Amino acid sequence: MVDATLSRIDNEMEQNLNRLFDFLKIKSISTDSEFKKDCAKAADWLVEDLKSFGVKAQKYETDGHPIVHGHLGSNKGPHVLFYGHYDVQPIDPLKLWANDPFEPAIEQLPSGPVIRARGSSDDKGQLMTFVEACRAWVKQNGSLPFKVTFFFEGEEESGSPNLVPFMKKHKKEISSDIVLICDTALFESRVPSIVTRLRGLLKEEIIITGPDRDLHSGMYGGIAVNPARILTCILSKLHDEDGAVTIPDFYDGVPELPQNILDQWLGLNFKHDQFLADVGLSTPAGEKDRSALEMLWSRPTCEINGIKAGYIGDGFKTVLPAQASAKISFRLVANQDPLKIRKKFRNMVKDLLPDDCQVFFKEHEASKASQMDISSPEFEKAREAISEEWGIEAAFIGCGGSIPIAGYFQKITGVDPMLIGFAKDDDQIHSPNEKYDLESFRKGIRSWVRVINSFSELQNV
Repeated sequence: MVDATLSRIDNEMEQNLNRLFDFLKIKSISTDSEFKKDCAKAADWLVEDLKSFGVKAQKYETDGHPIVHGHLGSNKGPHVLFYGHYDVQPIDPLKLWANDPFEPAIEQLPSGPVIRARGSSDDKGQLMTFVEACRAWVKQNGSLPFKVTFFFEGEEESGSPNLVPFMKKHKKEISSDIVLICDTALFESRVPSIVTRLRGLLKEEIIITGPDRDLHSGMYGGIAVNPARILTCILSKLHDEDGAVTIPDFYDGVPELPQNILDQWLGLNFKHDQFLADVGLSTPAGEKDRSALEMLWSRPTCEINGIKAGYIGDGFKTVLPAQASAKISFRLVANQDPLKIRKKFRNMVKDLLPDDCQVFFKEHEASKASQMDISSPEFEKAREAISEEWGIEAAFIGCGGSIPIAGYFQKITGVDPMLIGFAKDDDQIHSPNEKYDLESFRKGIRSWVRVINSFSELQNV
């Protein structure tokens, strides 16, 4: 059954590519109202494509771009939901593209052939790996071995403003036993992986004021409080000499990494020196007693993202600024509470504030981390399946960033999603000349076939 389906995929790659190319030609840029009709066109295209192999699919209108939703398969075994997004990033600056971003083409690189087009990797190519896997399975075997729900949105690149309301309203329709998300990458562009932990995010903006106007540094320097100096002094106290964050109780809710996961990460042989060298650096700057992958995936951070104070134009202006501001973000893990950290951070800033200064805070995003329960049998089944396809033992990994959709599924449906993707580090997503390796597309389809087969062995999850 599996071998025959895999052979069908290889034999029909030209048709698979033609469908993907048709999809990639649609200019579904969600952030620009000029392309609203194109986003609707992409949703319609998906509906018709899903219907072509038996999916009961339909387009749901929202206050923004449509959501595509559909079902296929029997009620035997687990109910699996697959999420992806059909919208793409803007193409600016167009002059940096070697070819038309919406005229997909195969390009030969020293590493192998790639699909060059906007959305080829993020997320149309990834989305279609699962669709093509289901199509091949149905054509070869008559039907899927369990119920699959397809769930595609068109606003991921613009913050998904209408996704949560839709999910809450249609909770029953999107509830499932297993959730799959294909919007991630291979580890170091070679190791198949399942992302099982995503960091949360807290954003804070602080504004410190002092004198009621900018002051001449010769007339007032030394005697008058300088908000720029006060701000930098406060920021310098956010970390100790070992790189740890000093905000009181900051590490509450941060567990030690289980030994089996730590061993698995060490087995990845991550070359942090090369990772840093790629951006012109050489020495890890975080917590001194932690490995590089621990710092990236399982440890919280506090980072200064921007500072503004005084005169920053050409030439020189000798003033003491009346105010100084900074933007600070915190990446959170496990059970850290962003609201408690916000309160502790603000109290710390206030305690460090000298006379004649005031501080104002601007509130921004505050979201908790997501961590999946990998003890559920479907996680190991999926890991074994993608390991078999790629010929490399797949790993449960973390992600330094935040993928909000994962948290939405956890909060609204109570299901821990599996994030499995086949992108590579050099895919140039969000940048000119985006690409998706032909290998990622082909083996991605084949990987999902193996996952489908492995899930068919689950009676109850």
